[in-house]
Amino acid sequence: MNMKLLASSVLAVALAVSGCAPQTTAPGTGGGATGGYGAGTGGAGNNNPYGYGYGSGAGGSGSNYGAGSGVYTPAELSNPNSILAQRIIYFDFDSSNIRPEYMNILNAHASLLSAYPNLRVRLEGHADERGSREYNVALSERRGYSVLDYLQVKGVRANQMDVIGYGEEVPADFGHNEAAWGKNRRVEIKYAGE
Repeated sequence: MNMKLLASSVLAVALAVSGCAPQTTAPGTGGGATGGYGAGTGGAGNNNPYGYGYGSGAGGSGSNYGAGSGVYTPAELSNPNSILAQRIIYFDFDSSNIRPEYMNILNAHASLLSAYPNLRVRLEGHADERGSREYNVALSERRGYSVLDYLQVKGVRANQMDVIGYGEEVPADFGHNEAAWGKNRRVEIKYAGE
């Protein structure tokens, strides 16, 4: 009886993790099996131009990324028009929760990293100047690990990622107001060699 309860709890957590983040999508060429991620050349529904999305049509199935017309290559890291050029994830005050508007960016990076297991990233966490130094270092590390955990759920291997928490020591903006603090509450995704 306890094993059934444990199995039900694990299943509930897995379903919550895989379906808790709303996705913003746009029409595109990727297609997946209904309710899952997948990539292909067709598909109707809420697809996006990056080769993954919700919808029905030819492509992958379940929660796996597949190959299709929206597959990324490492060369796209230097393309300023690619979603992969977006490498900063911002956070709310005193929070390490990933905001929904950054899910597509992280999904794109997850797709690339999963397809190229030799690629490595450093997830650099930051905090604004409010709070003690120790608290801000811990918060910035939590932010980095939130991104790492999300990418792992999407199929990135743990050995491809490192986390470092800088706290308030490396601000993006030296101002002392909400606009500056908002820019400083972030995780930067840095690929090896950058």
